[in-house]
Amino acid sequence: MTPVLRDMVQETRVHPNQLILPMFAVEGTKVREEIPSMPGVFHLSVDQIALEARALADLGLKAVLLFGLPAKKDEVGSGAYDEKGIVARAIAAIKQAAPALCVITDICLCGYTSHGHCGIVKDGHIANDPTVELLAKTAVAHARAGADMVAPSDMMDLRIGAIRRALDETGFPDLPIMSYSTKFASSFYGPFRDAAHSTPAFGDRRSHQLDPANAREAIAESLQDLAEGADIIMVKPALPYLDIVRRLREQTNAPIAAYQVSGEYAMIKAAAARGWLDEQRAIDESLTAIKRAGADLIITYFAGQALANCR
Repeated sequence: MTPVLRDMVQETRVHPNQLILPMFAVEGTKVREEIPSMPGVFHLSVDQIALEARALADLGLKAVLLFGLPAKKDEVGSGAYDEKGIVARAIAAIKQAAPALCVITDICLCGYTSHGHCGIVKDGHIANDPTVELLAKTAVAHARAGADMVAPSDMMDLRIGAIRRALDETGFPDLPIMSYSTKFASSFYGPFRDAAHSTPAFGDRRSHQLDPANAREAIAESLQDLAEGADIIMVKPALPYLDIVRRLREQTNAPIAAYQVSGEYAMIKAAAARGWLDEQRAIDESLTAIKRAGADLIITYFAGQALANCR
C-alpha cells in the first residue's frame, strides 16, 4: 500500500553505473546544434563535447559511446582511422575534462564513407575482408588516441577476431571490445542516420545486418563474437528485441548491453511532446524493461535525464 514498501520489494533496478550515453562529435568550435529528429541530443564540437562530458560525469555518468562526423568523406572512409581525426581529438578532450569517464568508440565506416555504407564497396556490394582490415585499423587508431573500449557496429563477418588480433599486436592486449553482435536491419535507426549523416546513398544494409524475423541466427551471431574475443555483446535495438536479450541471458554469463536506439528515443519524445504519455515515467519504464530482460548495460540517449531523475 505504501511507496516505501513497494520500493523495498522492487525486483529490478536500473543503476546509474549501467547507463551509457551516445555522443556525436563534429568539426568546428562552439558548435551545439540540436538534431531535429532527436530533441535534446546535439552535434557537439570538441570544445563543447568536453564541457558536456564534464557536466554529465558530475551527474554520475560513467561512460559515453562516441561517434564522429568528419569534415570530409571518401570511398574508403579514411576519416575513421585518421589518428588526428575528429574521434581522436574528441577522446583527448573528454579525457582531459573528465578523466574518470569511460570513453567507448564506435567502430564503423558508414559515417566516413561518401556512399554511406559500412564498408568498402566493390561492384555494388560490400567487400567483407577489405572492410575488416580497415575496421581493425580504426580500432587501433582509437586505442592509440586513448579510448577505453572499442565497439564495432558494422556487422561484418569475423571482424571481432581481426580487431582482437590487431589490438594485441599493437600493444593493446587489455583493451576490451563491446561488439554490436546482434544488430538487426531495423526501421528504428532513422533519426540516428540523420544525426550521423550515414544514410546509404544506394541500397540498404540487409546484406549484413540481421533479419528481424531470425532469432536463432541472432543468438548464433552473438555467441560467435564471444568466441572471437568480444568482452561484451550487444542487442540493437533494445525494446523490439527484448526476447533476444532474454535468450542470450539464458545462454551466456558474458555481459550484455542493449541499445535503446534513436527511433525508440524519438517515439517517446514525440508522444510526450503531444501530451500522449508521461515522458519520465515512459523513460523509467522502458529502461526497467530492458534491464528486466537481462541487459547489464543500457546505451540510451535518455542517460542524462535518467541520471538527473536519480538524484
